[in-house]
Amino acid sequence: MSVSAAPRVVLLDIEGTTAPVSFVHTVLFPYARTHLPRLIAERKNDPVVKDALTETERLAPGVPPLEQLERWMDEDAKVAPLKALQGMAWAEGYKRGELVARLYPDVVPALEAWSRAGIELAVYSSGSEPAQKLIYGHTEQGDVTPLFSRFFDLRVGGKKEAESYRAILRETGWQDEDVLFLSDVTAELEAAAEAGLRVCQIVRPEDGTVAGEKFPTAATLPEAAALFGLPGAERA
Repeated sequence: MSVSAAPRVVLLDIEGTTAPVSFVHTVLFPYARTHLPRLIAERKNDPVVKDALTETERLAPGVPPLEQLERWMDEDAKVAPLKALQGMAWAEGYKRGELVARLYPDVVPALEAWSRAGIELAVYSSGSEPAQKLIYGHTEQGDVTPLFSRFFDLRVGGKKEAESYRAILRETGWQDEDVLFLSDVTAELEAAAEAGLRVCQIVRPEDGTVAGEKFPTAATLPEAAALFGLPGAERA
């Protein structure tokens, strides 16, 4: 495959890339913080809750689990037990209609254009796979999960580790040069590039993202499309 050929796969971050940081930090996180104590008390026998609490105690021995979960929320820590419990809280919120995901307005048209062109779309986020599906399943534009073929979370490793992207390649059989990874975080892009993926930093003015100097940058998905020969660039 030549360097100038368009990617066959687009792997997308969520927060700061397709959804505003403000939605995650001012809507989703506070919702989970408010509802986690009740959820843990009411669903303490749920296997997911039990496993998350056990893992929390293993990672922070001697600290009451809820106290540790709140610490992790304060730190925006990317730890699996917290992500699992947050996802459960959000699932309840979406089901009740108390949560509706906000995506940037350019996102769905770009994703639809790429999907129509036969480009495979996938998600890689530190949020759990169920939480990812909740966001894309309850957007202001409706359920857009059918646009994606795969969802990856911390199961494959941290997003700032090159081995995580190699794990994704091994699992999918994708060729590294066929995959374009879009994220707002330069450390994630560095890890993906080390694994051989093509990368582009999404620099959203609303989020105040600081553009790096090592990789191509785009303010919208259509701008990224223009840089990499993808359809939908006319909307940029």
